[in-house]
Amino acid sequence: MCGAELRCLPEGVQKVAQTLQQAGHAHAPIMLDGAARTAQEAADGLGVQLGQIAKSVIFRRKEDDAAVLVVTSGDRRVDEKKVSALVGKVGRADADFVKARTGFTIGGVSPVAHLIPSVTLLDQDLWRFEEIWAAAGHPHGVFRLAPEDLRHLTGAPVVDVVEAP
Repeated sequence: MCGAELRCLPEGVQKVAQTLQQAGHAHAPIMLDGAARTAQEAADGLGVQLGQIAKSVIFRRKEDDAAVLVVTSGDRRVDEKKVSALVGKVGRADADFVKARTGFTIGGVSPVAHLIPSVTLLDQDLWRFEEIWAAAGHPHGVFRLAPEDLRHLTGAPVVDVVEAP
């Protein structure tokens, strides 16, 4: 992707694209015609299984106000108690907190290119799939990757942080 193509993308997607490019990631972000604010919308827009959507959920760590990013499969629900056991007590993060810490709005939070680095956890259930899709900094932007690519891009541990299916 050259500079001219990047300038046509929304600012958040440009940041994600640059981060992916610098990391040598093989797949640039794409823009969907419809919004992908939810994992279901993204799966429908891409024609993939709901579980293949790597959804980003942001929590607010109570002890130091740090952003905690949990990336899990779209068909799973994060278990807040499991997250708290790993990183300290967490609570829900509102839209203003998410935007201030990540630089992205809810519905487009990428697992990479945050304004302020987040404490990040990757759920092991993502490894059920060879190919997954993550938000690319905008409600219409996504990028393709393998779960191992996600681990490489984030440096985050792979853990069990979801409720039993």
